[in-house]
Amino acid sequence: MAANTDKTRVMVVDDEQEIADLVASLLQPEGMETAVFTDPEEALAAFAQDPFDMAIIDVMMPKMDGFELCGRMRALSDVPIVFLSARDEETDQVVGFTMGADDYVTKPFKPRELVARVRAHLRRARRGATPASPGQLEAHGIAVDLLAHEASLHDKPLSLTPKEFAILALLMQNAGQPVPASEIYERVWDERYDASASNTVMVHIRHVREKLAAIDSSKELIETVWGVGYRIAAEGAGSLPEQSA
Repeated sequence: MAANTDKTRVMVVDDEQEIADLVASLLQPEGMETAVFTDPEEALAAFAQDPFDMAIIDVMMPKMDGFELCGRMRALSDVPIVFLSARDEETDQVVGFTMGADDYVTKPFKPRELVARVRAHLRRARRGATPASPGQLEAHGIAVDLLAHEASLHDKPLSLTPKEFAILALLMQNAGQPVPASEIYERVWDERYDASASNTVMVHIRHVREKLAAIDSSKELIETVWGVGYRIAAEGAGSLPEQSA
């Protein structure tokens, strides 16, 4: 089958047909041409034959798991590869990045967040930018290494507590999109969010801001989006007026 060079081509691989079709339905209105596969071996054969601009793959699949599929795809191409998986353990994410993935999104996922991440990876690939090493996130001079569990600003190390590191990593993974305080709390503390948790998140955000400002106080790197949550602006995007929590 000849490739349609007029559209961005994205491969979606998930043994659950409904999820694969859902992902495809989110990307098609964005002008992307999608190819859905439920069999990883068939997906690999198609990937080797036709050019794709990105691959979104599940981890837990029969015949060949997503980690092996990613490694074999990476041997063929340097296009962005994004994991979309129900497995949210840190060790799974580390393995994913080690195998050469560019991103790791956990299920259940937010449709707008997934589309935003896909578009961001495609933009970087089109610009021909040198990709960050697997497991590394960078924006506005902030660098987060998920594998080494280290963070820095302008190459100066940030001394963060485990919770502060997790918050910064979560914001960096969603760069450009605000993350609600409720999601921050439930993802970082792994507990149900309640009214008292809002203050806990706010205090930790303030501590991260203070440590960032100790290195660079020229601008607010973590923005408050009132009524929504907190965010780190996408690289190259305009910033909101400086606000404090």
